[in-house]
Amino acid sequence: MSTDLLDPPRSAIPVAARVSTASRSGAVLLSVLRRARKAGGLVAVLALWEIGARAGWLGSTTPPLSDVAVRGWEMLSSGALFENLGVSLLRVLKGLAIGLPTGLALGLLSGLFRISEDIVDAPVQALRMLPHLALVPLFIIWFGIGETSKVGLIAVGTVFPLYINVFHGIRGVDERLVESARTCGLGRLGLVRKVILPGALPQILVGLRLSLGVAWLTLVVVEQSATASGIGFVINQATQFLQMETVFLVLVVYALLGVSTDLLVRLIERRALAWRKGLVAR
Repeated sequence: MSTDLLDPPRSAIPVAARVSTASRSGAVLLSVLRRARKAGGLVAVLALWEIGARAGWLGSTTPPLSDVAVRGWEMLSSGALFENLGVSLLRVLKGLAIGLPTGLALGLLSGLFRISEDIVDAPVQALRMLPHLALVPLFIIWFGIGETSKVGLIAVGTVFPLYINVFHGIRGVDERLVESARTCGLGRLGLVRKVILPGALPQILVGLRLSLGVAWLTLVVVEQSATASGIGFVINQATQFLQMETVFLVLVVYALLGVSTDLLVRLIERRALAWRKGLVAR
């Protein structure tokens, strides 16, 4: 029997199935085109960097992208980049492990309890107005030039963005939803778990993205002084010896780290907020 006889004729395939297949194919095509469009801007910037550096438009001290890539391969092959990158990542993770739970806990307390807001909010707002990067000399005096001062400064910087967004996310939950849940018999714990936290989650994730950005910014600053390891140490050494390929390589690494963590949070946001229907840009 020929294989043609085993396959149903096209007319026998339900119209709905054909439409569904076409819709999925169109969605895949649109997704591919959108990803290509997103990458297009970055590719254009990298191409302009390469062409501009080769033509001398960016100054004599700006190396082309290809030279930076070669330097990156050399440092990867020698293991120097991974070694220092691991030190920097550990500093950031330690700071986040302290700062994020602190900001989340303070935001929850102030958002859920009026008495906690009266006690906590004013001191936190006052401290938030201080530029935390200006506290570098003070932290060195208090904790020395070791890891404690660096990790502590990263932790302090990440507390405030998350606190503000958790607090306002909770206070921004529609009161009518809360009253409806109470009418349905939800207790205080169930109310927090099923209504308040889901309603505040979009704002909380925004605060998480901001805190991660502040963590990388703080890392750049704390590694610029009194450090003997980390990618900040690499860029300091390269600056002293005018190794511009290494300087630009480290800047690219900083950018990639920031973008990677932001994309991770956006992925979590897409999964956790799949129920939310917001404005779709055209």
